[in-house]
Amino acid sequence: MKIAFQMDPIGDVDINADSSFRLAEEAQARGHELFFYSPDQLAYQTGRITARGQDFTVQRVQGDHAQLSEIREVDLADFDVVWLRQDPPFDMHYITSTHLLDRLKGDALVVNDPFWVRNFPEKLLVLDFPDLTPPTTIARDLDTIKAFKAEHGDVILKPLYGNGGAGVFRLDANDRNLSSLHELFTGFSREPLIVQKFLPDVSNGDKRVILVDGIPVGAINRVPAAGETRSNMHVGGRPEKIGLSERDLEICARIGPLLKERGQVFVGIDVIGDYLTEINVTSPTGIQELERFDGVNIAEKIWVAIEGKFV
Repeated sequence: MKIAFQMDPIGDVDINADSSFRLAEEAQARGHELFFYSPDQLAYQTGRITARGQDFTVQRVQGDHAQLSEIREVDLADFDVVWLRQDPPFDMHYITSTHLLDRLKGDALVVNDPFWVRNFPEKLLVLDFPDLTPPTTIARDLDTIKAFKAEHGDVILKPLYGNGGAGVFRLDANDRNLSSLHELFTGFSREPLIVQKFLPDVSNGDKRVILVDGIPVGAINRVPAAGETRSNMHVGGRPEKIGLSERDLEICARIGPLLKERGQVFVGIDVIGDYLTEINVTSPTGIQELERFDGVNIAEKIWVAIEGKFV
């Protein structure tokens, strides 16, 4: 098959951690042809969805891991699969790319389905499952956020459309910074904030569970660095081997059918203790760490699921 990757610059990825690289590596091993383009090279041209990018091959040599051809313009309708893999922020640039990729429906399979990526932001989809999530408020109004904090005492405040742990603050019962942080965030963004009850279990790790076509295939535990509340690997969280608990399986059984029905082939959910905190559909990661811990080739499982849609 002909596979296009819409992603951030492939030359900059960490080949030992990046899930897009691992997906490309597995696709190449399965005989598929690869094409790379960055999101800003996606275009609509008189009825056609085009991209300017490069054919490429990969090898597991950091710094020489992607061999790129000359730049050329392609019609994405000529591809079998288009991967939507750029990282958030989930801003209007990102949202516009999902609208354009939506227009490939019937010509190319876009993974994950861009219509539902657009309508399933990581911190909003969990609102469909309030019994699985910690107490949560989404608001821009300071009085509403203050009332939530007064009720729950110890809370986490973060941007609604952020990623990688950026801008995440823990405000305990004695903290006096809420008004200042609200002023800071609302000064540069019109977006609401999300505030959740703090879960002390995060000290034991924030579990990333990987689902393929709605089925859980494994998990890694991300443990915060000393002195940190955030467990994201981007900010120093340490990945550890861990199994799936009964609660993890219960959560996946609830959300998995919806994810499969809505074309979300590769999803990473975040679980702290017994609570679901995020459902990551935009550019989930973690498959390389899981493969090293459990010896399970998750990239292969993802490609088997995708190839099965062409049978």
